[in-house]
Amino acid sequence: MNILVLSAGTRDKVVEFFKKEIGNDGRIIATDCSNIAPAIYEADKAYIVPPISAQGYIDKVVDICKKENITGCFSLIDPELSLIAKEKEKLEAVGCTPVVSSYDLCETCLDKYKMFELLQGQKNTWGDGSDEKLFRAARCYRSVDEFQMAREKGEVDYPVFVKPQNGSASININKISTDEELNTLFDIYDGLMIQEFMKGQEYGADVYIDMISGKCTAIFLKKKIKMRAGETDKSVSVKDEVLFKKIVKFVENCGFRGMIDIDLFKDDDDWYLSEINPRFGGGYPHAYMCGVNMPGYVINNLKGIENPVNIGNYEEGIYMMKYNELKIMKEDDLVE
Repeated sequence: MNILVLSAGTRDKVVEFFKKEIGNDGRIIATDCSNIAPAIYEADKAYIVPPISAQGYIDKVVDICKKENITGCFSLIDPELSLIAKEKEKLEAVGCTPVVSSYDLCETCLDKYKMFELLQGQKNTWGDGSDEKLFRAARCYRSVDEFQMAREKGEVDYPVFVKPQNGSASININKISTDEELNTLFDIYDGLMIQEFMKGQEYGADVYIDMISGKCTAIFLKKKIKMRAGETDKSVSVKDEVLFKKIVKFVENCGFRGMIDIDLFKDDDDWYLSEINPRFGGGYPHAYMCGVNMPGYVINNLKGIENPVNIGNYEEGIYMMKYNELKIMKEDDLVE
């Protein structure tokens, strides 16, 4: 069994974890569009590929899959998720199973307003005839006029977040408090949306949905202590059985598959779902080091083995603290 990690970038820990779990039963191959992406040097073999937007990119990936006899692949960046989901049949034709949710779900997760609409559409979620929703959603507006109308009605007020409707890694997200700031941003940039400011405690959930059974088999919940560049920098493991039940019902109803990363806020007793990234999150190493072995779950699924449900099987009060590491390479040793 050989596994292809696409757009590995700086996610060296994910590559390391897969190498450890696959052991002598296979190899881990990594790609990136840059030969100074440190994570590719943790793999058994690396390829430099064109940017994902380049014509013929997916054909290059298919060629690698054929050459390296790849069993399964996954990507570590949001824009590529929809691509490998869309080209699933091409990859499967050469024996490679993309570990990814459906194309429609990947597109919904990438588009923050579509995700808001999905959350707004939750009804009768407990199957008991009630209209109680699993998760609350921060109100979102796609224009200044729409926001100002809601503000006049008393539905929302400053401060708010202004962010790209399509984006990741917290790029170009601004907390603003005045009409002047709002109008300036909308004059400068296209494709923005306005989101109600969420003031509660932020959490992250690393979740695995079995590729074979469709059941949610693992959840790791962490309280975020510090963020940096959109990723969790410091966190502590926690548990919440009520939240676990909500997550299970939500992800199974939506039809997610494989590993997903969920951003949440808790305000008093209400849980707000902010975003879903249908890939390994930047804080996933915390979960792995606490025993939530998603690389092992992926390998099982690629072998045709269904994973048992094992939710919340980790210790609380375990802290993660990221710190800087360096990769030093001679020019002659860089992948061409």
